[in-house]
Amino acid sequence: MDQIAEAKIPDWGSFGKPLFDNPEVRALSRVGVVDVGSNSVRMVIFDGAARSPAYFYNEKIMCELGAGLSESGRLNPRGRKRALIALRRFQHLADDLGLPGLHVVATAAVREAEDGPDFCDQVHSETGLTVRVIDGGEEARLSAQGVLLGWPGAYGLICDIGGSSMELAEIGDGQVGHRLTSALGPLKLRDIKGGRRARKAHIKATMEELRDQLGPQRDRLFLVGGSWRAFARLDMLRRGYPLNVLHEYRMTTKQVHETIKFIEKGDPNQLRSHAGVSSSRMALIPYAMDVLARLIRTFKPKDIAISSYGIREGLLYEQMPQILRDRDPLIEASRFSEAKDARLPGFGKHLFDFVMPLFKSAPDVRIRLIKAACLLHDVSWRAHPDYRAEICFDNVTRANLGGLKHSERVFIGLALQHRYRNKREGNRFEPIYKLLDEKDQKQAEILGKAMRFGAMLWMHHDAKMGTLRFYPKKRQLELRLPKAGEPLFSEVAEARLNSLANALKSEVSVKIRG
Repeated sequence: MDQIAEAKIPDWGSFGKPLFDNPEVRALSRVGVVDVGSNSVRMVIFDGAARSPAYFYNEKIMCELGAGLSESGRLNPRGRKRALIALRRFQHLADDLGLPGLHVVATAAVREAEDGPDFCDQVHSETGLTVRVIDGGEEARLSAQGVLLGWPGAYGLICDIGGSSMELAEIGDGQVGHRLTSALGPLKLRDIKGGRRARKAHIKATMEELRDQLGPQRDRLFLVGGSWRAFARLDMLRRGYPLNVLHEYRMTTKQVHETIKFIEKGDPNQLRSHAGVSSSRMALIPYAMDVLARLIRTFKPKDIAISSYGIREGLLYEQMPQILRDRDPLIEASRFSEAKDARLPGFGKHLFDFVMPLFKSAPDVRIRLIKAACLLHDVSWRAHPDYRAEICFDNVTRANLGGLKHSERVFIGLALQHRYRNKREGNRFEPIYKLLDEKDQKQAEILGKAMRFGAMLWMHHDAKMGTLRFYPKKRQLELRLPKAGEPLFSEVAEARLNSLANALKSEVSVKIRG
């Protein structure tokens, strides 16, 4: 049976069979990409689960290739020199790591500069790397594909701001729609004469032209690019937000306007220091926030989300077979983590089946979180027992996982914390719990305690580990255990079952069957 057919076997459920051994997927286990932007040059090496990869290597050099381009028509000489040095280094690293090659793309500055072709020729001559110069529409498409890598079901408008350009793209139903490019990058805006008033008038006129071509865009707005991420850090600072994870960070239009005022009134050096923003990036924030203010005023999105995924992730998405694109990035990353780090790889699937009777009415969005938690329940076992619960929470809430709202990160984190400890109070993560309402905190506790108990009933793969039955109206929890599993139901296991029953506010009964 081929792997694509086997991946659809019902026994594996709605998430499908793992695809680690599929040749098309295995070919993406380590991929290197370089983005030669107008502001920075960055190399990322992706590794691991191809659908939701880890960042094996990530290095950025702020070159400002596009600085002064509007006036000179040429690449910034100092930036060009720095970019060449960076590319030589990246090519050398790729060779040392045994990568089959680097996928190099260049955006607005290189495509617009009169010496752009000469720069590309020099790169090839000195490094052997071939630079693929993409137009604005292609840049928009790749950025949108990067968002789809993290959010397969995403819909709305993508806005990717670089140093010399700003791209817009529609996404929905897993597809990229209309795409537009503009010269609203901070390095270009910095060169406009006439001060802020002239700059804002230019931004307004350009944005209205974009709106006329795209039409109404009242869905979610996804922000891609370093300037937007820096703005989000400042928004987190203003709000005292407890979870310092940019991917899928949400803002309202009201919050954006409040943060703009906060930046305008604050001391730039103090703000960047407290928010962890570089000085070079902070210098571009005034231009970027003028664009953002006009963007939300023009398109009136229902909400705003930050995406850490963009062109580089879009290049990886480009190489994925459709069978992989269709997979849930959270589940695939969790499966890969289990296969790599768990003591008993494969047990997460059995544990998921074991705990699901407690969540019969759970919607699909909750079931995928339960599945992920079960797959991740044992991946931190090497940590010191005294700190294992906290490390589980810290790892999952800050991990590079796609397709997770911040509240969902906290749900999985709390479940894993309860996998190793009954109580969650009295640790440094308590401020983060408020991102999840009390009802969901309780559900995470129940899941964690169910995993804590279920982990004690593991037997060999062909054996039945027992079943749970829950009768919510009767407040009755029942464990049915095969005779072969009775020796596993020890005093500690019984205590953990009772702890689960207490969380469910239920009576417990145990039935041993021969």
